[in-house]
Amino acid sequence: MRRYDLIAFDWDGTLFDSTAIIVRCIQEAVRDVGGTVPSAQDAAYVIGMALMSTKLLVAQKDTSNADLTIKVTGIQWKWGYDYLKGEGEGIAFISTLDNEQRNMSNSGAKGVDVDDYLLKVDNPLVVPVNKKVRIITTANDVIHAFAIPSLGIKQDALPGFVRDTWFRAEAVGDYHGQCQELCGKEHAYMPIHVKVLSAEDYAAWVAVEQKKMAAKMDD
Repeated sequence: MRRYDLIAFDWDGTLFDSTAIIVRCIQEAVRDVGGTVPSAQDAAYVIGMALMSTKLLVAQKDTSNADLTIKVTGIQWKWGYDYLKGEGEGIAFISTLDNEQRNMSNSGAKGVDVDDYLLKVDNPLVVPVNKKVRIITTANDVIHAFAIPSLGIKQDALPGFVRDTWFRAEAVGDYHGQCQELCGKEHAYMPIHVKVLSAEDYAAWVAVEQKKMAAKMDD
């Protein structure tokens, strides 16, 4: 067994061996396959980039210590939001394409010149600014994908399974996305709207939604 077969990493990326030994192992491995042997400096660059990338990738998937946890359920062709943990716990609602936008599309979208065409919904997902929001995805029927490019997230929603991701919005405002997995004939009508509020405005929104839920229970 050659020396480079024994290289190992701890779970947090800590090297069990020295960088110098790893460089030599890379050089031996390349030599074995008949390639051009990199210099020690080149190999060190590769190792450095790999370690930094690994740290970033691990952080991207670390959903622990979230301030708010929301379950997102993909449903043909709408989204269900359930606030599971954090401020707003217990709030739940369905979000679907705004009727006016659907009517625009049905009429051929003639003369339509709006920034949020096919992105406006009746009930946006509301979250506080500068808080870590964990998103747990699943689906009721077929595969969907919850994607908001401006927040850097895309996570498949699979029937019978749960997946998770997270984001932290650093500015108050509106963020839009769409289902990014072909999910049927109305796939194009499954937008996502995340409304990011200040801490004070979010607390006020939670209070209003909780009153609505209490009134429904009284009925």
